[in-house]
Amino acid sequence: MTFLHTQLDNGLTVIGEHTPESESMACGYFVKTGSRDETPEVLGVSHFLEHMMFKGSARRSAEDVNREFDELGAQYNAFTSEETTVYFGRVLPEFQPRLLDLLTDMMRPSLRVEDFDTEKNVILEEIARYDDMPAFDAHVLAREATFGAHPLGHRVLGTKQSITDMARDDMHAYFARRYSPGNMVLAFSGAFDWDAALAQVAESTAAWEQYHASRDVATPAYATERRVVGNDRLSRVHLIWMSRAPSTQDESRYAAHIAASVVGDEVGSRVYWELVDPGIVDEASLYYHEEDHAGLFATYASCSPENVAEVVDRMERLLDAAGADGASADEVARAKQKIASGEVLSSETPMGRLVPLGMAWTYRQEYLGMDEAVDRILGSTADEVAAVLAENAVGSHSLLALGPIASID
Repeated sequence: MTFLHTQLDNGLTVIGEHTPESESMACGYFVKTGSRDETPEVLGVSHFLEHMMFKGSARRSAEDVNREFDELGAQYNAFTSEETTVYFGRVLPEFQPRLLDLLTDMMRPSLRVEDFDTEKNVILEEIARYDDMPAFDAHVLAREATFGAHPLGHRVLGTKQSITDMARDDMHAYFARRYSPGNMVLAFSGAFDWDAALAQVAESTAAWEQYHASRDVATPAYATERRVVGNDRLSRVHLIWMSRAPSTQDESRYAAHIAASVVGDEVGSRVYWELVDPGIVDEASLYYHEEDHAGLFATYASCSPENVAEVVDRMERLLDAAGADGASADEVARAKQKIASGEVLSSETPMGRLVPLGMAWTYRQEYLGMDEAVDRILGSTADEVAAVLAENAVGSHSLLALGPIASID
């Protein structure tokens, strides 16, 4: 396994983890842009733009893009988050030049008006579909309540109003601001040809203009309000607690992942034994989300309306105890092994390595081989986990309740 990296004259960073024994290769563009980089007037433009990138370029129509992916037998996709938009594919090594040509061409889309108008309806349907998913809706509302005016509270999908009002020129202006080669990382994994890839991408991106794409990384305030959103159409109550956590740049992120597993893993955690196993809730977990110069612990539970008061009481006692008492050595040892094993298992294919590889370089300019990543997880201590739980006030949180209730008392 060999790590390679360089930066082209236009500012585009290219990295790769070469494993010649692999039977495939993967590559993808990581663009450091998402809903936190949007203004309120164009909420959802990052995700909408992700869709439009598949609609063709000066060289290709939307049909060409889809047909060529199929001709390559590619596994491909894209996703948009609050902070990053990623486009990626995996093919047999002999198809590397064609996959790289296709993905690179997609990075300079035509953004045709007729495609924009058609895709707008697709986005509106997607928003409507997610509106019918109460767990998703609760998470969105909880982020808005927790982050307040901070852009980390922006909705990735946008709103019906923001998408309806958005014009093609709004999207083009956003693209021109955010899709600078200096704001992108091109990552490779698996059995790729590094020299051929560099020569190809240097030629195909030579005309890309270099400019600075900035981001506001002000620390959010993390509100601690308690809010109930009544919805009598629902049969369950969806509860979300949120509190601050280490950022993706913070070395204590390893301890934070372990803390989340100890307290709220879906199986075998404190939350599981306190609430799920006795049947008080039908689902509950705590997850840790690394953000750019920010972070989030989010605890979720779904229960019947008559159990709300008991669930809130039990969960908040549990979170308070975690912040005050930390975790035992046995709990930490089990969580570390679970996380380390999961990392290794997910890395067995080039696609499994691509996203962690690209994200680590995008936000930390850091490369960790799998052995080193596992060592950092296993090297975390119970004291470090306790410090993360105490310092990030896991017991000091916002609470959002969505369901057929008027209060949580």
